[in-house]
This record gives sequence, structure tokens and C-alpha cells, in this order.
Amino acid sequence: MGAGERNGGVSLADLLGTFSLATDLGLGQPMEHVLRSWWIAGRIGEHMGLGEAERADLYYTAVLAWVGCVADTPEVASWFGDDIAFRADSFGVDFSGLPAMAFMVQHAGAGSSPWHRLRLATTLVATGGRGVERGLASHCVSTSTMAERLGLSARVGDGLRQFFSRWDGTGVPDGVGGDRIARSMRLFHLADVVEVFHRTAGVEAAVDVARVRRGTKFDPVIVDVFCAAAPEVLADLTDDLDLLAVVAGDPVLQQPLVGRGLDDALEVVADFTDLRSSYRAGHSRGVARLAGRAADAAGLPAGDVEAVRRAGLLHDVGLHGVPASILDKPGPLTATESERLRANSYYTERMLARPPALARLAEIASLSHERLDGSGYHRGLTGAALPATARILAAADAFHAMTEPRPHRPALSSREATAALRHDVRAGRLAPDAVDAVLTAAGAARPRRRTGPAGLTPREVEVLVLIARGASTRQVARRLGIAPKTAGTHIERIYGKTGVSTRSGAALAAVAHGLLDTLGPLDP
Repeated sequence: MGAGERNGGVSLADLLGTFSLATDLGLGQPMEHVLRSWWIAGRIGEHMGLGEAERADLYYTAVLAWVGCVADTPEVASWFGDDIAFRADSFGVDFSGLPAMAFMVQHAGAGSSPWHRLRLATTLVATGGRGVERGLASHCVSTSTMAERLGLSARVGDGLRQFFSRWDGTGVPDGVGGDRIARSMRLFHLADVVEVFHRTAGVEAAVDVARVRRGTKFDPVIVDVFCAAAPEVLADLTDDLDLLAVVAGDPVLQQPLVGRGLDDALEVVADFTDLRSSYRAGHSRGVARLAGRAADAAGLPAGDVEAVRRAGLLHDVGLHGVPASILDKPGPLTATESERLRANSYYTERMLARPPALARLAEIASLSHERLDGSGYHRGLTGAALPATARILAAADAFHAMTEPRPHRPALSSREATAALRHDVRAGRLAPDAVDAVLTAAGAARPRRRTGPAGLTPREVEVLVLIARGASTRQVARRLGIAPKTAGTHIERIYGKTGVSTRSGAALAAVAHGLLDTLGPLDP
């Protein structure tokens, strides 16, 4: 049973609700902006008689609508510098015609030289912002593609292609407006903006912005419904409202992900995360594949191998909170830029820890930048505090990143990356057994016999973890489905291989090798 499935499973709605927290970071908004917008749209929809199918469409439309911003990130960054700051400021503008052009000119080349800013502003005016428009179209196509890969309905995909459309028909695609825009998208158009104004300035400001953009950006009927019921619609939107719990309890959103279905969905999240930088395409998949093979080569139990591989797919989701101008900077980062980059593992932990079914993957994924000597981030953990799964993921991520090009350097050869990892082992930063397993999995070292720490077999690793947690021989047998006599034989072999003679000694050995991340809670 998989890491997520053991804890009751995860639904597609759970996963996408979690991923929407990453989207919030890329918008320069607090976490749960997208979920709060969905909540508002749903309350308005209740007043308009939305049926169950349309309610489900509305949720998936809301949590995916902004995901495509990773596709237009290079375009936005090239025009406006910090793509996150640009998007955060854009909520205050009715993005059409002269107001949109004035906003873009004001933000053109932010952070660059006056001459560069003038050149970009002039080009924007001369071309009517056609380059930006192409980026918006790319956003919509990418988001629709994601919906298709996730197996969502054609209604959701079609609605997502209309994200930058407007009621008055002046958006993208050109001429699409009015009732031709899916109602789920029209609801989200209003809620997405209203949420920001309500959170920052209250109910009155939310109503005012809805009225000002009525008939231009927003559907007049939806605006009128909202304005008539705004205090009621927004009353329950408090800081202590657990929106992910609301999602988990909504019967129309229960599409479970298990086995290959979960892997497929995680791969979609990984692929879209990597789009934040043109240098990172395929990075998360590559790390996941390498880490999974390395965990297997290291002799970890099958559940740990699966967890490491899945954590590899998710380890960079926190990069949604890092501007592309930092990720793709060709020169050295400033101290402030370095801190923003280092925050990505903190974001990863915060986002993934929310659904209980993803908590273990969150723990492993968020430790991918930690080092044994405490020089890593974001916690600065050392030694035994880092489980074997995280040690392997850290080594796999380091090796794979070295063999990919980055804006400040070309890709290293396998030989060069191997030497760099060996140097980190000698310096005490990476675990030698984890590096050996990664290099074996990468084909950069001669394959060794598949054994775990201290020569333990995968089954012996499972037994060691259980007795380290206080399990009796009978509890070990019951948990693993083996005879008590067989469990006792495993324990004796573990004592011999680890050089201990007591259960307390076995517990210390498990801690030293970072094995207490394995398996689930001990059965009573």
C-alpha cells in the first residue's frame, strides 16, 4: 500500500486543492486565495441554482484557472521582471484597453535599467501588447491540457480556455464574451477579484469593484446576485475556515486517486511545476525516477521506494513562490534572492503537509535540500534527523541538477557530477550509502548487491524499524504477516549485522541510519 493510500487515500480534488496553494504563491497572494475564491463562487452559485455537475466543474475550474501562469512565466518575466509582483499588482486593474496598457507600461522592465525599461515600454505601445497576448493564449492552452491529462470533463477544459475572456468580448480569445463564456468561468472571474478586495478592504470594497467592472469584465447577472447577497456570501469566509477540509467533505468532489492514478496525477503536477523555468523541464520526473531506483538499490522496503519516488515528483512545488527572474538569473544571486530561493523547501512543506494523505511525502520532499552537516535548508537539520529516504532524495536531486544546464553554467558530465557528489561525502554533507545508491542507479558506479544499511535486507529493515518503535516479536509478525518464529529469526540476524544485542541498541542503529521514517504507525 502506498504512502498516501495508507493514510486513507487522496482524491483528485485534495491534490489539486493542495497544488492551488502553490498557485497562490505564484500570484503573489496568501495561501488559499484560490480556494477562498472557489468558496465565494460556490456561494454565489448556490443563489443561482447550480447543479451537482456544475458545482464540480466550478471547483476544478477554480483550482486550475491560474495554473497556466507557469506557461506564460518566461514571457511575463521578459517584459515585466518579477512575474509574481506583476500578477499581484494586476488584481487592482480592469485589464483591458488603456488601463491595461498603462499598467503594463508602468511595470515594463521592472528592476532593470531606465534605458531597458524605456525600450520595453515603447515596444509594448508600438505593438499593442501582442507579445503579452500570446503569453495569455499559451496560459489558456496549457491549463486546458492539464485538465485533459487529469481526465476532467471537456466542459472544464473548454471553460479554462476562456480564462482571459471578458463579458464585453475584448479579452482573449478575441470576440468571445457574454453567455459564450462558461458559467463556471464567469463565476470565478468575479470571485477571483472579489476575494482580494474583500480580504484587503472588506465587504464594501468587494461590492464596489464588482459594480465598477459590471458588464465589462464581469457578467452583470452574476454581479447583481453577488451584490444583493454579499454580506451573506462573505460572512463565513473567516481565517479559521478549513477549506481543504470542506473540499474533502464535499461528496461531488470524491474522485479517489490510488496506484497508477495517483502517480499519473503527481506527474502532471511535477511537469507543470518544472515549467516555471525553461532550464528545469523534466527535472522533477528525472529526480523521481533516479531517487526511486536508488532507494531500491539501497535495499529500502517497497513502500519507502514508492514514497521516495513520489516525493521526487513533488520536491520542487515550492518554486512557484520564487520569481522566474531569480530562477533564470545568469549571474550570482544577491543575499535577498538567495533567501527567496531557499524558502522554496519551506513552501513545499507547508503546502503538502495539509492533506494527511500527503503528509509523509511532504516530509521527504521538503528535506531534499538538507545536508548531514547542517549546511542545508530550510531547517538546517543534521545527521540522524534526516531519514534514509530524504538522504537518497537529496543525493538524487543534487546529481540530476548537476547534469542539467542552468542559467549560470552548462550541464556537468556524469563524471564531473560523480566527483562533486564524492566531494560532498568527504565533506560530510551527503550520506555515503545514499550517494553510492544514486550513482549505481545513474549508471555512474558499478552495481552492488541490493542491501540496506549494515547489509540488512529490505525485510530486515522493516523488522528493525518495528522493534525500534517498541514492537514485540508477535507484533512484528502480525504487522508483516509472517510467523513469530520467522520474526524472531529476523531479529537475531539484525542483531548480528548491526553489532547490537538489545532492542534499545537496535533502536539507536535505526536512528543512526535514518530508518525511522519507514512504515506507518505501529498497530496496537
